[in-house]
Amino acid sequence: MKNGIILFEDENKSKNEEVVENLIYEVRGKQVMLDSDLARLYECANGTKTINLAVKRHINRFPERYMFRLTREEYYKILRFQSETLELKQGEYSKYSPYAFTEQGGAMLATILRTKVAEEVSIRIMDAFVTMRKYISSNLLEQKYINNLVLEDHVKIKTLEDSFKKIEEKRKVSKIIQIDN
Repeated sequence: MKNGIILFEDENKSKNEEVVENLIYEVRGKQVMLDSDLARLYECANGTKTINLAVKRHINRFPERYMFRLTREEYYKILRFQSETLELKQGEYSKYSPYAFTEQGGAMLATILRTKVAEEVSIRIMDAFVTMRKYISSNLLEQKYINNLVLEDHVKIKTLEDSFKKIEEKRKVSKIIQIDN
């Protein structure tokens, strides 16, 4: 995780699949893809304009849990993540914040675009989201296992510390008895 954005990678994937997985970000606790990335993947002739028009025509299919507009701060975090040294120059980036599409939003987008490319790419996108969920799930399980080990070790360490304290107390008592004799 970097700048509040999570990038998912798997070196065992082909280059095309890896590219899709690298376009998934975590924003507001949801895994999303940007409209510009989807436009590039879906090979939209007019880029995000095609996507935005299609969404406007079918806005009832895109509740906020499927798609939402990023705030400027969220967008800048992603831009900073994409290029380590971001310099915001006038006219270089869109004046509108992009839309972020969840997995369901990306699938719905493919249904309204209705192109062969959209069908093929939407399958790759769904696979990338599945891979990402497996990655997160695996990491959570590993983290839980590590936490349990730490707790077990903590209990063992506490027991050892208590034992050493008792031994030290017995030594002190023993020294006092020896001195008195």
